[in-house]
Amino acid sequence: MDTLSYKTVSANKATVNKEWILIDAKDVALGRLASITAKFLRGKYKPEFTPHVDCGDNVIIINADKIKLTGNKWADKEYIRHSGYPGGQKSITAEELMKKKPTAMVEKAVKGMLPKNRLGRAIFSNLHVYAGEEHKHEAQKPKTINLNEIK
Repeated sequence: MDTLSYKTVSANKATVNKEWILIDAKDVALGRLASITAKFLRGKYKPEFTPHVDCGDNVIIINADKIKLTGNKWADKEYIRHSGYPGGQKSITAEELMKKKPTAMVEKAVKGMLPKNRLGRAIFSNLHVYAGEEHKHEAQKPKTINLNEIK
């Protein structure tokens, strides 16, 4: 038996094959969209996935302003931040955040599903979120993904 054929292949920056993926967020639940996007950003579906390397794809999300939240989350879900000073905690509801910055909810949801380290911050830079139909990445010829076909 040839034991050399069982070597584990470890990807690196030079050998990674990055693609561009386009996801339409219209009428898709926020958590479902975020988890699938995080999987593509991280590259976990690839056979050559390596945990310590950015081997994921570049993801473009359009129609981020048309996402869906179930139940009463538009009014109840709060995003909390703190200035670092005493009494500096501020909160904003999902509905107010959508009016203020439509792409922020999707970005926060995806960022929360990525690793909390240097690699996670580098992977997050591969995400491009747009509120409307238009995006500026036509030259990269992104491959469209239908979220209803992914399990």
